[in-house]
Amino acid sequence: QLELVESGGGLVLAGGSLRLSCAGSGLAFSSFYMGWFRQAPGKEREFVARISKSGIPTYYADSVKGRFTISRDNAKNAMYLQMNSLKAEDTAVYYCAADRTGVSDTGGGIDYWGKGTLVTVST
Repeated sequence: QLELVESGGGLVLAGGSLRLSCAGSGLAFSSFYMGWFRQAPGKEREFVARISKSGIPTYYADSVKGRFTISRDNAKNAMYLQMNSLKAEDTAVYYCAADRTGVSDTGGGIDYWGKGTLVTVST
């Protein structure tokens, strides 16, 4: 079992920045493709970004491209999401996800999910 724990969420003004972290434990973190998803109130879960086992390549949803950066540090069993130029529409619970074979845009079939961290962007 791979346990994933997100942190770093909070309240931020529009235009501000936050850095989310996802800490993994229990299994070899470097064996997993990783990704971030989010779910806003009343909306379906949405893909945000994904990263390969080595850290390259990365892929982003159009809505966050150029503003968010996904990265990972396998030595620390951690993944990050640097979020800049935040907008009100970025308000959501952010989840990290891990999968042995890949992270799809739909999030279907993901092996492990974290419990999420809330990001609230105020205007």
